[in-house]
Amino acid sequence: MTTSAVPLNSAPLRRQGLAIVTAGFGQNFVLTTVSTFMLVYLLQYAGISTAGIAVVTVVITVSKIADAVLDPVLGSLIDMTRTRWGKLRPYILFSAAPVAILSGLLFSVPDASEPVKLTWFCLFYVLWGVAYTACDVPFWGLIGSAFTEPAKRTRVIGDVRAFGAIALGLSTLGMPWIARALSFGPETTSAGWSLAVFLTSVLGMGLYLLAFFGARERRTEAASTGLRFRQLFGTLIANTPLLMVLLGSVLGFGRFIVQAGGAVFVVIAYGDEGTFTLVGAAIIAGMVLASFTTPLLLRATSGRTLAIASSLVGAVLYLAMWFAGFSNLLVIIAFIFLTGLALGIFMVVQATLIADAVDDVERRLGVRNDGISFATLTFVSKIMNALAVLVFGVFVVIAGYEDGVVVTRTIQDVIFTSITVVPAVSCLLSAIPFFFYRLGGTGRGRATVSPGAGEASHAARSRGER
Repeated sequence: MTTSAVPLNSAPLRRQGLAIVTAGFGQNFVLTTVSTFMLVYLLQYAGISTAGIAVVTVVITVSKIADAVLDPVLGSLIDMTRTRWGKLRPYILFSAAPVAILSGLLFSVPDASEPVKLTWFCLFYVLWGVAYTACDVPFWGLIGSAFTEPAKRTRVIGDVRAFGAIALGLSTLGMPWIARALSFGPETTSAGWSLAVFLTSVLGMGLYLLAFFGARERRTEAASTGLRFRQLFGTLIANTPLLMVLLGSVLGFGRFIVQAGGAVFVVIAYGDEGTFTLVGAAIIAGMVLASFTTPLLLRATSGRTLAIASSLVGAVLYLAMWFAGFSNLLVIIAFIFLTGLALGIFMVVQATLIADAVDDVERRLGVRNDGISFATLTFVSKIMNALAVLVFGVFVVIAGYEDGVVVTRTIQDVIFTSITVVPAVSCLLSAIPFFFYRLGGTGRGRATVSPGAGEASHAARSRGER
């Protein structure tokens, strides 16, 4: 016989917050390693040609889009799940090991013909995407469920984003050195990367399991009675504020191009992948600072205002970086730090606005759908990553870059354009939907909230008022 989730008061909030932040750190380390070094590994160590990278880019894009479509389906299954552990935590428990193993296999491409290499990578990438979906959707849903007080929830989201950025930094700065050390020789090898990713993935997903052991879900009526598939999707479609966040996020995919192609650009522009540690450190420092300070900014202004401002400022910064050029590394590092600030603010506000939208639709319609709503967060993240990889891959193919090719100024300029001009246009478009983010719309069968009251409620939550 199953029961509903353990009540929130069964575990101290501080301990729950620590468990979730630590789990997010481990999970982000694994994600960062895969997303940041995957193309570098395939180009520099697995020996994939330009034509092969074109195939990889298409597969990654299609896989991420299919994965993104799977997110709401998984989210709805989570909302319909009833176990003695709750509806979210079982998925956290059983997804950790597959993610760790598949991450290592992605960096273990065999020394064979290119068709074999591509088949290996594409197969395990598709499986990795499914496994990562199963671990990411419930993690974000658990944050929304475990913390009912908006100000506390915002602080936890900020801490998760901040330590996620720290994980990004440690992975970006440390993984090349770990791979070199585990190569047991003067040069980094493919086998070194394989050992490094296996080791760090097991450790990272081990930390991720703290979300299962250290956090609890809130008890709701739906936890006892369950929710119907049609009811979940109907509520999702009726959540206009949430849909505006999703649209604005997808249009802002360019924010992720530096992460997708930064390591490759550094090799092309400066001839040394080790220089990426400086560039990576700059964007990470900006994201960490922004993640810790954004909850404070939300006390003075609304999340919607911060989403718009961070998008417009990001557009200006990327365009200014393009005009400045990449000949001066210190100037590039300064711009990367500032774009990291804008990105960090957006990432915290994005999750906060979704959590507010979930609370709002629960008040209006009487349905709390953490699973499917936070599945949309991972949905848009994957779409953004897919578009970032696709666009950067297209620019790599246009530039004609592959391992061993003579790097020309034209190649450098094409790749530099992909990480500056494209993000600038993307950020500008991203700001538009947030102008239409409004809480407090009408619902059926429940007391409605006037638009004015909804905005006041949103402002109070954003500022941490009770």
